Amino acid sequence: MQSNNSIGLGTDKDTPLYTIGVVAQLLEVSVHTLRLYENEGLVIPFKKDSNHRLYSANDITRLKCIRDSITNKKFSIASIKTLYAMIPCWSIRNCSEGERENCEAYNSTMNPCWTFKHSNNLCALQECRTCDVYKEHNHCDNIKETIKNNTRQA
Repeated sequence: MQSNNSIGLGTDKDTPLYTIGVVAQLLEVSVHTLRLYENEGLVIPFKKDSNHRLYSANDITRLKCIRDSITNKKFSIASIKTLYAMIPCWSIRNCSEGERENCEAYNSTMNPCWTFKHSNNLCALQECRTCDVYKEHNHCDNIKETIKNNTRQA
């Protein structure tokens, strides 16, 4: 009998395990749709050296939220990107006022912070896929809670 770990159960939810084809089947979408979400900056799959995409359990949670938002709530991709853009990444990452001045993510309302090329700031030191701003907002409800919590602190 196989142990849970050998089939990916009980592992870290951020561990990339699932191929794009498997995720497409799980979510009942096309591979093209998943690539579209990636190109639009809604999800950042792990890419192997061979450029093959792998998704984690948290990526699948994010994609389910995206699918629900599009299918049931009738959100457009642009509206989902705007919601992600509202995540106060500067507060979560404790960016200084100086870093905020020239930060595209801080000044944009159209794209999430992880879609920008970061340089000369705190975010340049970390891969977006591993950043708490990206990882902690894999579910839609987390965005509202973060905004509410940051509003209370202000």
